[in-house]
Amino acid sequence: MSHPLPLDGITVVAVEQAVSAPFATRQLADLGARVIKIERPDGGDFARGYDTAARGLASHFVWCNRGKESIAVDLKDPRGLEIVRQLVAEADVFVQNLAQGAAARLGLDAATLCAAHPRLIAVDISGYGAEGPYAHKRAYDMLVQCEAGLVSVTGTEEQPVKAGIPAADIAAAMYAFSGVLAALLRRGTTGAGGPVEVSMLESLAEWMGHPLHYGMHGGEAPARTGVAHAVISPYDAYPTADGGQVLLSVQNDREWRRLADQVLGRPELGDDPVFATNTARTANREKTDAVVAEALARLGTDEAIARLEAAGIACARLNSVRDVAGHPQLAARDRWREVDSPVGPLRALLPPITLPGGTEARMGAVPALGEHTDALLSALGMTDEGTAALRRDGVVA
Repeated sequence: MSHPLPLDGITVVAVEQAVSAPFATRQLADLGARVIKIERPDGGDFARGYDTAARGLASHFVWCNRGKESIAVDLKDPRGLEIVRQLVAEADVFVQNLAQGAAARLGLDAATLCAAHPRLIAVDISGYGAEGPYAHKRAYDMLVQCEAGLVSVTGTEEQPVKAGIPAADIAAAMYAFSGVLAALLRRGTTGAGGPVEVSMLESLAEWMGHPLHYGMHGGEAPARTGVAHAVISPYDAYPTADGGQVLLSVQNDREWRRLADQVLGRPELGDDPVFATNTARTANREKTDAVVAEALARLGTDEAIARLEAAGIACARLNSVRDVAGHPQLAARDRWREVDSPVGPLRALLPPITLPGGTEARMGAVPALGEHTDALLSALGMTDEGTAALRRDGVVA
């Protein structure tokens, strides 16, 4: 028999929107938790409207919200707020990422809820934290990427660029996820829940560890070098004869000698003072890149990969998003599944946490707005007439 999912029996209530909180609670849902998503009646989580790329649904929403139950409730109406409070009273975990101060005004901040429900784990996700001069500053992913310095170290020498994924949102989501797991473990030994605080700035600043420490202790941040590594050479992407690009990484001087001999066909470069050490190769980056680029430009992508691998040089194809969707390694490891949605089955990746011998991740359906409103209200004891009256008044949808 396989082991059950580790969060079976855990109920999560989330007043969430965009990416950071929804991505965190989706991890909990994948591991077996029941996640009840509170949405606005007038359109729901605004990420539902970001695009229509997923067969009419928003790609962000599909990515972050599978396996949840959606109830549409107006939190500004006392009757709607009371519904949420009843749901929270029966929950193990509450997560919110409303604008700073909004949850407190509703009495849904972690401190208030944990005081009322000692076993509850309540997570506040914010842009910059609850105190300090930035506490009430609006925080979107790209803004936080700039504040955390990520943009300053990403891009080319001439042009800084943002990360191509919502790095600040994802960082906060993963620390919220791990914070919930840690708090559940603590509750298992102490019986007490408690608040969990996560900010996007602090999460992404932690991920800035290498350039941050390099700059603080070395006096100067690493230079922006595009795809190339700032302090290792050669470590870059090079064009191949068939229009592809191959990235290779030489981590030590022994590897450089093998590259020079077995791939570049120029063994004399192995001991040439211009190239013999990483310090020399980095100082002479243009010359290093030129000799590597010249050799790879004569090879097709497959041949270049084969030669590099035969020489024991780490390498990779510079794949497009389409290439990743058809990646042979993901296919070989059977990582793709289909999840249901209001527009039918959609392809989705299994979560990267694999528990061998356990039940496979619960990849539930992407919910329609308010799809579970009636069932959840009924479970709280609401009559059909009461639900209909709330719906007529716009309190629920």
